[in-house]
Amino acid sequence: MIEREVSRKRKDPVVQFSVFTENRLGRLLEIFKMFKETGITIVAVTVLDTTDSSIIRLILDDPDKARAMFEEHLIPYAETKVLAVEFDAMTQVPNVLASLLEAEINIHYMYAFISRPSSCSALAINLEDADVAEQALGKAGFRVLGQGDITR
Repeated sequence: MIEREVSRKRKDPVVQFSVFTENRLGRLLEIFKMFKETGITIVAVTVLDTTDSSIIRLILDDPDKARAMFEEHLIPYAETKVLAVEFDAMTQVPNVLASLLEAEINIHYMYAFISRPSSCSALAINLEDADVAEQALGKAGFRVLGQGDITR
């Protein structure tokens, strides 16, 4: 009976940070540089923006170090526990969703972890002028992916 109770115990939940910041040019870069300088790895990220402000949702490899960094730099944030589900391929997402629907569980939002089969990470970025951005990134030595690069 004790073994059964222990096996039902949930592992430590994943901590998601929601960082609240003004929506201004370069602010996201400033925050990401802080992570790099502090040695914090971003495992997952999504950004919601409005005209004046942004919410950056992050899953980081070291929540304690992240809390200290946010407090040191007076960055407003909130913490939420999230459920992280691992699966072999994106084709399994409908199965995950069907399981949650069957359990009548609403999903407020979701986003992918930063991981790619080639062991390289990638960001999907919606921006103002894709042509100019592609030129700038190419000039800086970054490879801009096309649909054929990501289609399996």
